[in-house]
Amino acid sequence: MGDGASSSRSGRGGVKERAKERGGIGESVVIDHGRRRNSCGYCRSTSASSVSHGLWANSLTAEDYQELLDHGWRRSGCFLYKPEMDRTCCPSYTIRLKANNFYPSKDQDRVYKRMQRFLDGATSMDKYDNLKQTANSCKGSVKLVCRESIPEITAVSTKGSASSTCEKLSSESVIIHALSDIIDKAVSILCGSISLPVAQFPKVNVKKVTTQAKKKLMNISEDLAYTSNIAFQIAATIRRSQAADAINKSLEPELPDINPRTIAEKLSGLVMQQEVPSELLTKACNGHLNFYSTTKQISSEASNLKQKAQEPRGSQGNAKRIATSENCIIMPPKRRKLEIRLKRSSFDQEEYALYRKYQIEVHDDKPEKVTVSSYKRFLVDTPIIFSPPISGDNSVVPCGFGSFHQQYLIDGKLVAVGVVDILPRCLSSKYLFWDPDFAFLSLGKYSALQEIDWVKETQNCCPSLQYYYLGYYIHSCSKMRYKAAYRPSELLCPLRYQWVPFEIAKPLLERKPYVVLSDYLVEQQSAMLSKHASSVERFDTDTAGCAHIEDSSDEDNDEIDFRYKDTDMDIGDESSFLADGAPVADGSPNCDVGDIVLAVNGLRVKFKDLEKVLGCVDKKVISGLEKQLMSYVRVVGTELAGHMLLKTLNLK
Repeated sequence: MGDGASSSRSGRGGVKERAKERGGIGESVVIDHGRRRNSCGYCRSTSASSVSHGLWANSLTAEDYQELLDHGWRRSGCFLYKPEMDRTCCPSYTIRLKANNFYPSKDQDRVYKRMQRFLDGATSMDKYDNLKQTANSCKGSVKLVCRESIPEITAVSTKGSASSTCEKLSSESVIIHALSDIIDKAVSILCGSISLPVAQFPKVNVKKVTTQAKKKLMNISEDLAYTSNIAFQIAATIRRSQAADAINKSLEPELPDINPRTIAEKLSGLVMQQEVPSELLTKACNGHLNFYSTTKQISSEASNLKQKAQEPRGSQGNAKRIATSENCIIMPPKRRKLEIRLKRSSFDQEEYALYRKYQIEVHDDKPEKVTVSSYKRFLVDTPIIFSPPISGDNSVVPCGFGSFHQQYLIDGKLVAVGVVDILPRCLSSKYLFWDPDFAFLSLGKYSALQEIDWVKETQNCCPSLQYYYLGYYIHSCSKMRYKAAYRPSELLCPLRYQWVPFEIAKPLLERKPYVVLSDYLVEQQSAMLSKHASSVERFDTDTAGCAHIEDSSDEDNDEIDFRYKDTDMDIGDESSFLADGAPVADGSPNCDVGDIVLAVNGLRVKFKDLEKVLGCVDKKVISGLEKQLMSYVRVVGTELAGHMLLKTLNLK
């Protein structure tokens, strides 16, 4: 492609020359499938509004795929695709991050800490159980018994102990819902005792008492964890009932004391007869129904018990009680082991089982669609030729260049797999699938942070590998905006292939989806330089820095944990593209395609020598092939088009 970017690359040596210098083998062999139209997986358009250019790669060197990435390409298995940005419904901009400039957000820090707490044994998987399952575990059949004007609840537990399940509750949201459910039961019984319909009462609201709230209030116990003002709401409802003449005549003689304090005390008695989480103590205080944490008290008792157990036998007295179920010593939590393994891309039955579970449970794929062949085609097959490391050569990472699967194992159990390509200048993240049982660990974010750390560490042995590529960024698709949270990031200009800081691109993309980003770079550069002291490198510069930019928009959101790194399409096999529409050359530069090497009729022939080697060829065939080659050069660039082998249909 005749642009400044390609000319600047020639100054530091061509792709082939750099591959030879580091001992690279093999060559890139591709088939051009031209323009393709499909329905869009981003905007869910049912029409063929997604427009892209496609290549099938029989083989591809790591250097060539790096250059293709820097021209806006991505791969799905062996199929390469590049959106036609000015035509497609959802323009997709390649996004990258210079690892050494990365600074984690608050949300990303929380992901690290959450994983560390889990590995330390401070939290368990039980606390993240489904809310419905947790609520069901605490439910039982309710029996009403009259006892002095206050009814009593006898809970008949279901299979297993409901109390053992509730004792494991520590997640704030789960505890709040469980307490609300328990109080609801108590309110229902209280209403029954005074002949009031439950529907008249408002929904129970339980709130966590924050540290700031405790500081504002006097004489508040530090152990106060949750509170509810339902007693005040019940009292207000009863007063409104008394005000209604029709109801007043029938209910007034039976109405109890409507003082919130009295109601709170009765509710407290009812609640304590249920399966309240063992770490909480229920008390009524000035009309409020309060729940106090007993963790400190339990820890203190356990410490005393342990101390008594270590005393001489003669002074122990009734020390045998230490071993009873009521006075057991709390042992330190068991630590978990996290292993991260990097392996060459190949089929693994355990990985496939995890992928199948992930696609069915997270993405609602139909089981019959998640087959071994589709998995291999999508995430195992790769055209990238493996480049092994060379002793004493720091131009190749120790694991080599190629396609890899990064496995995450906790205590030997496979919980996530990241599919990545390791290339001369970057780690390109392609896809991630994980165990839905471990969704609470935000493995999508955690794996991205680990991959960024890997790039940082790898620079010590391979200085050229500096970037982390996150795939495509689509500003019009809310599900893709999370990628900009990895700051400071850059977007690739779709026309001149310059890297533009996201902070410059963002306001432009908010006005329209397709923008030639480099057009706005010059006018923004002076302002950005004064504020951020940064510059934008061209796509071919190996060592130029990128801006360390503060992003005013904080995209922290624990709820947004996207389960995959990219919505790469699961492309069918090669044969499905052979009958596709012919490539077009609209807008192609007026370039010389004579030196493009073709694989035709079993021969390697330059286009300019085609007639000389094959003899007389129909002029219409030559003209059509020339248009195809001009389109090919337009999308891959002059240098790549000049040395990649392009397979074509046989000519007669």
